[in-house]
Amino acid sequence: MHLPRYRSSVAADLCIATESVQADANNFAVLELFTERRDMMSLPVTEQDRPIGLISRNIFMSQMSKPFYHEVYGKKSCIAFMDKEPLIVDAAMSIEDLTFRAVEAGEKALADGFIITEDGVLAGVGFGLQLMNVVATLQAEKNRQIMHSIDYASVIQRALLRSSSAELRAALPDAHLEWQPRDVVGGDFYLFERHAGGWFAALADCTGHGVPGAFMTLIASSALSQALRDLGPHDPAALIGAVSRAIKTLLGQDDATVEAGAGSNDGMDCAFICHDDASGQLHFAGAKQSLYLVAPGQDEVQCLDGARMGVGYVDTPAGHAWQNHVLEVVPGSLLFLTTDGLLDQIGGARDIAYGKRRMREQLLARRAAPAGEVAAALLHDFGAWQGKQPRRDDLTFFCFRL
Repeated sequence: MHLPRYRSSVAADLCIATESVQADANNFAVLELFTERRDMMSLPVTEQDRPIGLISRNIFMSQMSKPFYHEVYGKKSCIAFMDKEPLIVDAAMSIEDLTFRAVEAGEKALADGFIITEDGVLAGVGFGLQLMNVVATLQAEKNRQIMHSIDYASVIQRALLRSSSAELRAALPDAHLEWQPRDVVGGDFYLFERHAGGWFAALADCTGHGVPGAFMTLIASSALSQALRDLGPHDPAALIGAVSRAIKTLLGQDDATVEAGAGSNDGMDCAFICHDDASGQLHFAGAKQSLYLVAPGQDEVQCLDGARMGVGYVDTPAGHAWQNHVLEVVPGSLLFLTTDGLLDQIGGARDIAYGKRRMREQLLARRAAPAGEVAAALLHDFGAWQGKQPRRDDLTFFCFRL
């Protein structure tokens, strides 16, 4: 059976021409038809070519095989064994509407079939198995089209991040940026750009993952780009505040709409860094993300925590001010930023989170190695920890040496 494209599929595509009987036909006539036509599973009953009922072969033959039923019912009207309320649909009805109608009609529509008409006149019958096959085929095609769209969205998302990767390689030779969306597209994003006298970097984890998360990255990254144009890169805390206000406004989560009940509660966690080449100072501000640092000769990982206030959410005050931290970084220090996709991954023998302790151990064990080797060792240990557990979230981290 040839199937048309999803949008034009209608009940007529399932229609099988069939014989019918008039309402005044007796049950011997029906028995004769079913005996001659062993492929006939249902028989429409009509009055002036308009269907009024449907006789199921299985039910009819079961009843007529009972003792004395031939004698009692043989010469009576066939409506005695007729379903008087069969599912009757027009040939132009869409497959989607037909599916809903069949489900509403119950098991009999799927087991015994349904009647298809054109302008109220009998056109034929359709069956549940056909309908399920068509729906499965159409759904597979629909899913294929959706996946094609998501795959293309991934191309776009990666293209948006590509310029930051190029800028990073030019500014920091000893650096590694890892971006692994849990699904085809993800809710983590990064930004890196050089400016006169230094560079700016951002690592962000937006609400959700997959397609919803990817939409949030577009909103948040656009807000960040606008904030950088308006404020410049030197005040990370002010940039976080500007992005938070923009998200709240764009999603209707600002103070004016929260009282009326905001329709969403989305935002992001992030870490923003601005580096000044002349002074060597690093300006850091974070929202539920931390900056980790291993100085040369040190046997511990320093942790500079960001604020515990998320960006853009309903309960984040519009006027909240994040704080900058200024670091005098010793040359050769290893610095590390990560989203919670690394820390929160379940695994190990006890199915617990990977956690900060294991991450710190990996950083310390290879504190003198190039950033790429540090990242590779961390990913290897992370993969072994995850084992057969499914990936819980997007995974993004930034490892670099000054």
